Amino acid sequence: QVQLVESGGGSVQAGGSLRLSCAASGSTGSSGCWGWFRQVPGKEREGVASRSTVGTIIYADSVKGRFTISKDNAKNTLYLEMNSLKPEDTAMYYCAADSSVPYASRLLGQHYRYWGQGTQVTVSS
Repeated sequence: QVQLVESGGGSVQAGGSLRLSCAASGSTGSSGCWGWFRQVPGKEREGVASRSTVGTIIYADSVKGRFTISKDNAKNTLYLEMNSLKPEDTAMYYCAADSSVPYASRLLGQHYRYWGQGTQVTVSS
């Protein structure tokens, strides 16, 4: 079992930045794949970024060049650095983890077993 707790959300103006954190505990050594997802009420969950233990990173086209996913293994913490934020980035952001996820599926939430409770990001224009 892996427990995930997100933090760092908030309200910012367009063009601003936020850094989300996801603190992991439990059997984190068995988790080979980590991801950030977001969801707006009434819309489907969207994969934002994924990072494997060996460092393979994938970004959704909508955030490429603006968001950076990273992981501090010593702290068991996953990060999402978000720059040049846009109103359309407004959503609840979730981190997720699982032991192994096929590369082509790493931005698909149904392949992850462990989820945090989410942190809200609101970007105003």
